[in-house]
Amino acid sequence: MNLYIKYMVSLRCKLLVKQELRKLGLHYVIVELGKIEILEDITSEQKIALSKALKKSGLELMDDPRAILIERIKNVIIEMVHYNDELPNVNYSDYISARLNYDYTYLSNIFSEVNGCTIEHFIIAHKIERVKELLLYDELNLTQISYKLNYSSVAHLSNQFKKVTGLTPTFFKKIKNKRLSNLENL
Repeated sequence: MNLYIKYMVSLRCKLLVKQELRKLGLHYVIVELGKIEILEDITSEQKIALSKALKKSGLELMDDPRAILIERIKNVIIEMVHYNDELPNVNYSDYISARLNYDYTYLSNIFSEVNGCTIEHFIIAHKIERVKELLLYDELNLTQISYKLNYSSVAHLSNQFKKVTGLTPTFFKKIKNKRLSNLENL
């Protein structure tokens, strides 16, 4: 039986979920980003107990099929942008559709209807967050970041970054450096 949980992947979350499943005598096959697969059927009492235990830790057991699908879309995007060394070299629509085994138009419509923004805007927001992270790590230059995140050019990345944040990547990096030097001077 598959269960879906609204949570971000982290070692702490996985350990917590596994611990709660063991307490309830449930045997899991998979505990991954937003999804649990258990061997046995779960009773309504076990489901309620699991839901309560997870809620105490800020996690949410999901029942609504539409909400589950939206969460799966978000998880695929977050995994794609934040946890892969390089983004796939295919259209994101093809990638998401293939990963979830749904027609992209259907996924796009349901996502927009429920979230109030398009999948494309959600991807852009996460790509910009990833750019910020990479700028803060200071290991890659803007050209390398642009390549890593499949931007067509540094100019495209810079324009999108400014449109989303109101700052250029260079100015964002300067602010970061200034804050760090201010902290060191304390």
